[in-house]
Amino acid sequence: MSEAVRWLYGALMVASSATAVLGNLLLLLLLLLHRELRSDTRGFSLSLGVSDLALGLSTIPFGAHNGLAGWEGPPSGGALCQGSAFLFLLLQTASLHSLAWATVDKFTEICFALSYRRLWTAARSRAALALVWTFSLLSAALPLLGFGRFAYSESRFLCCPSFAPEQRLFVALWMAAGVVAPILTMCSLYGYIVFVARKQARRGTFRCNEQHCFYVPANTYLKSSVVMVTNSVCLLLCWLPYISVCLYETFSGLRSPAALSALSCWLCVSSAAFNPWISCLTQTRYRDAARRSLGSFVRKCCCTERPVEPRPQSASLQMDATNRISTTTTTTTTTATNTPPLTLSPKLQHHSDPAS
Repeated sequence: MSEAVRWLYGALMVASSATAVLGNLLLLLLLLLHRELRSDTRGFSLSLGVSDLALGLSTIPFGAHNGLAGWEGPPSGGALCQGSAFLFLLLQTASLHSLAWATVDKFTEICFALSYRRLWTAARSRAALALVWTFSLLSAALPLLGFGRFAYSESRFLCCPSFAPEQRLFVALWMAAGVVAPILTMCSLYGYIVFVARKQARRGTFRCNEQHCFYVPANTYLKSSVVMVTNSVCLLLCWLPYISVCLYETFSGLRSPAALSALSCWLCVSSAAFNPWISCLTQTRYRDAARRSLGSFVRKCCCTERPVEPRPQSASLQMDATNRISTTTTTTTTTATNTPPLTLSPKLQHHSDPAS
C-alpha cells in the first residue's frame, strides 16, 4: 500500500473515531437525562449507542494507529490480536442488530400506532435485547472455539475474521445472519414506511378501530420517510463495499486491491459514527432535548451574572420599620399605664354591696 493511501486511511479513521465518540456520548446523555425520551424500547437505542461508542474507543483507534504508524500489526495468534478481533466482531454485530430492532420499533410505532403499546411491552423489549447480545457473543466466540479464524489484515490494519477460502462456511453464515439479514430487514421496513407515507397522504390520516379513531399527522409519515430513505442509503453505502470485498476474497481465493480493501473497512466501521446522527438525532424529540441541554449548559457556563449588592436604603427601611413598631408599642404601654383605675359611682356601690 502506498504511503499516501495509508496516511489517508489513518486520518479518516481518526475523524470517524472522534465523530463516533462525540455522537454516541451525546445520544447516551440525552437518553439518561431526559425523561420524555425514556420508554419501554429505549434499550435498543442504548444498546446501539454503547456498541458504537465502544467501537469508537477501541477498534477504530487501533486501526488509525496501525495505519499512521505503519506498524505491521501484532501476531495473528497472539492475545492482543484475538481479543481485538473478538471485540470488533462482537460490537459490529451488536450495533447492526440493535439498529435493526430499533427500526422494527419505529416501524411498529408509525404503522401500528393503535396497538403499539400492546405489542411492545417492557418484557418483550428486554427479551429482544437479550437475543441481540446472545447472538453477538456467540458469533464472536465461534472463531475462538475453532469454527472460523481471526487474523491480522495488512490491508485493513485491523485484526478481523479471516476471509480465506477455508473459512468460507463461517464467513457465509456470519454474513448471512449477522450482516445481510438485518440490512435487508431495515431496507424493507424503510421501503414500506415510504409506501405508507404516500398512501396516508392520499387517503387521509385517521385510523380507527372498534373503540375510537386515532389521528396521525401526515407530516409524521413524510418526515419519517425522509429519515428512513437517508438511513437506507447510508447503510448501503457503508456495508455493500465491505460485503462485496469480503465475499470476493472468501470465494475466489484472491486478494482485493489494498486501497479498495482499506476503503471498504473504513466505510464499515464509520457506520458507528453515522448511526447516532442519522438514526436518532434526526428525530424531532431528540433534537429538542439536545437544544434544551445545550441551552442550559451555555447559560450555566458562559453567562456569569454579577452578584447583586444590598442597597443601603434597605437597612434604613428596616430600621424605620423597627422604630415604628417599638414606638407604637411604647405609646400603647404608656397609655395603658397612665389610665386611672375605674371607680364605681356611690349609687352603684350601694347596690353592689351585699351587706346593704
